Amino acid sequence: MLPQIERVLQQLAEDPFHPSLRTHKLKGDLAGRWACSIDYSNRILFEFVKSSELGEEILLLTLGSHDEVY
Repeated sequence: MLPQIERVLQQLAEDPFHPSLRTHKLKGDLAGRWACSIDYSNRILFEFVKSSELGEEILLLTLGSHDEVY
């Protein structure tokens, strides 16, 4: 699974809204955070954060199965 995670992280860095990632904004207790798909059952949770040097960066919060991260 590691090569798949690496591929998703590379795609996330290049284009966080690429259709293959199925990026979506979260609601409720996770409002303000985003998730994208590694595969059918695994997700990466992240936030967009402002950086004075780089503008906007992606802060990775966690990854795991759907049930683990939500």
